Amino acid sequence: MFMKVLEVKNLSTAYKSVEVLRDISFTAEAGDYIGIVGPNGSGKTTLIKTLLGLLPSSRGEILIEGKSLSHFKEWGHIGYLPQKMPFLDQHFPATAEEIIATGTYPGKCFPKKLGGNDHRAVDRVAALLEIEDLKQKPIGKLSGGQQQRVLLARAFVHEPKIVILDEPTAALDPQSRGSFYAMVKKMNLETQTTVLLVSHDIASLGKEASKLLYLDRRIIFYGGFEAFCKSPEMTAYFGSLSQHLMCGRHGNL
Repeated sequence: MFMKVLEVKNLSTAYKSVEVLRDISFTAEAGDYIGIVGPNGSGKTTLIKTLLGLLPSSRGEILIEGKSLSHFKEWGHIGYLPQKMPFLDQHFPATAEEIIATGTYPGKCFPKKLGGNDHRAVDRVAALLEIEDLKQKPIGKLSGGQQQRVLLARAFVHEPKIVILDEPTAALDPQSRGSFYAMVKKMNLETQTTVLLVSHDIASLGKEASKLLYLDRRIIFYGGFEAFCKSPEMTAYFGSLSQHLMCGRHGNL
């Protein structure tokens, strides 16, 4: 049996007195690759921020590695890529290698200095993601797909137990999105890191993720992509045509 690295029990979250999440319960096990999908305003980013302790819950419980969120201190075990990063401007004075290396900072005391193990970790993750040739290039000069690989390396470089990616492909074209999801799957399999990835792209993500969590303020579905596509409950929820489009080669939501 796989270890439960994340347990969410009857979680509800309100924002400005409006309930955004209602009675959310699910479990993520070691090595899971979970795609969190749903329409705009469904609470996907709110869920991520609540899991990270950035927003308070109104009720329910979050356990990370068996510890309640209020007592969890091992934040170096979490890799995180938010929706927007401040250093993607073309004039930002840092190389891809320097950006990746900042992923080692959470476990360091001030002043944060890089050692030999850090540089080896950067080399290792760059090799896994096939971006060794980008390390010395300015981050702002890279394409959108290249930047996302660099940021993915940054999230994985310190060998976290869980990596959380909040809509990392929003600015990418469909081909680049599919490539990114496949690269996340490679990292997931290579490292056995649990991945939670927020996206609108059900079809492309569903082909790579081990589970889909469809969220619309509450959990509508949690399970594998094939079960999602065959679920009569999902057919009733979306309609047969919409479900067919989401499960088809070019399906998007």
